[in-house]
Amino acid sequence: MVRTVRNGAPNGIDADTLLDWYQETARDLPWRRPGVTAWQILMSEIMLQQTPVVRVEPIWREWVARWPVPSAMAASSQAEVLRAWGKLGYPRRALRLHECARVLASEHGDEVPADVEVLLGLPGIGAYTARAVACFAYGQRVPVVDTNVRRVVARAVHGRAEAGNPSSRDLPETEALLPLRIDRAAVFSAALMELGATVCTARTPDCSRCPLPSCAWVTAGRPVSEVVRRTQKYEGTDRQARGRLLDVLRAASGPVERVRLDLAWTRDPGQRDRALDSLLVDGLIEQTPGGLFALAGEGGTPGADS
Repeated sequence: MVRTVRNGAPNGIDADTLLDWYQETARDLPWRRPGVTAWQILMSEIMLQQTPVVRVEPIWREWVARWPVPSAMAASSQAEVLRAWGKLGYPRRALRLHECARVLASEHGDEVPADVEVLLGLPGIGAYTARAVACFAYGQRVPVVDTNVRRVVARAVHGRAEAGNPSSRDLPETEALLPLRIDRAAVFSAALMELGATVCTARTPDCSRCPLPSCAWVTAGRPVSEVVRRTQKYEGTDRQARGRLLDVLRAASGPVERVRLDLAWTRDPGQRDRALDSLLVDGLIEQTPGGLFALAGEGGTPGADS
């Protein structure tokens, strides 16, 4: 059971201390600055999923300049958005964001809704993203739970080295940690996330830099995790093969012949075929009636088949 201590912060999470630390040490990320719109925050949240800040920031800046409002992106083609996505990885996120922009432009007056339930009804918006936008764009008191937050809560409150698999308990447990004051709650959510991203990291937590006055994991002697961590390789995977095929199409001005894709991944023809099929199924690329291949939305280019 979570026990309440001063300032409405439960055991192990001192709100005043964490908020003071965040105020003094938080990274100066562009999507945290005043004047950033909910749409621009939404773009950053989509990009940051499974992608480091250092890779996201330059692309995000380009997108803010190019597509400052949803209708601007909605007026662009799927292929333009995929090309602008570049090397961020998991390009289906780009297609879903483009689809989301169309819905925002046509059904929501070119604005990102503030209500979590409405946000959850938008294309490509899941539980984390909906609450992140409500919290960081609109200052709402809602739990925002990513891997960093789950790790901090697991260690500071429960004394576990790892959070384990996501659980239905994550949202209510994190909500119970939030200060009661709405303005403090939103910043507290950002501070929890910052602590997990910069200090209480997965592999090398720097407890000497942790601002929390107490941590159940440290008190327990920092017990070793029982979770077997699997290293995710990239070299030689289907993901890499898909990326190579997409690179060819992003660099092309229109549909290309199959042989150009074959030459992009020669190490395993079976893997290449599997990657190509998955790109077609995901809607990232399309095939013209003449058998050429193109980015989504470019397969119908007049004269492309000739």
